[in-house]
Amino acid sequence: VLDVHVADYPIIVLVDSGSVSEGEHAAILVAASRFVTRVGERPIGAGTLAGPPEMFATFDDDRSDVLPRIKQVTPAPTSAPLEAIAQATRAIERSESPFSAIVVLSSQSVDPGLLKSTDELPSIINSRIPVHVVARREATTPGAAVPDVLREVAELTHGQYTTIYTQASYGIALDRLADRLATEVMVQFLVPPNVPETSDVRVGVKIPGARVIGLGVSR
Repeated sequence: VLDVHVADYPIIVLVDSGSVSEGEHAAILVAASRFVTRVGERPIGAGTLAGPPEMFATFDDDRSDVLPRIKQVTPAPTSAPLEAIAQATRAIERSESPFSAIVVLSSQSVDPGLLKSTDELPSIINSRIPVHVVARREATTPGAAVPDVLREVAELTHGQYTTIYTQASYGIALDRLADRLATEVMVQFLVPPNVPETSDVRVGVKIPGARVIGLGVSR
């Protein structure tokens, strides 16, 4: 083990600007702003799911500049969620950070059949960047599955998909995600030289309740 430190990898927050009500739009922006303040000292970028997607804050911006920009996001139709996520992955790749995450706040499900294109999906998956989604959805009858591209993206990238049913729950769900991300620890290690190339390498911690997640570690 070479280094152990509190996770400080960059995060991009993508907000849904196509909410059906002003109250929900405001709740999303407040929750996103609070998330940024709770997730720890790390580079933060931010953008929208509108079409064309817009990254209105980059990793080079100070935290004091990112927060007011989030609060100034104006309503706009949500028409390019995959384009927005793909744009976020490219921004992270340009930073050359070995670890990162994307957090999406969604106010409506994205039906695969209504998307103009899914060409961005392979690049999102191949980036190996976890996409965490907080999604407000209408309550459905048990067993009734509503198609949602964002759920598939979260599962395929090993991110977390959290369903909420009221606009007041945006803040609660994001607080829980922020608490989880803020307490993550990054462990940098070298594979012992006597381990065969075809063998798996396992890393663990002796902390009750802790989970170990492999984030693209290579030999």
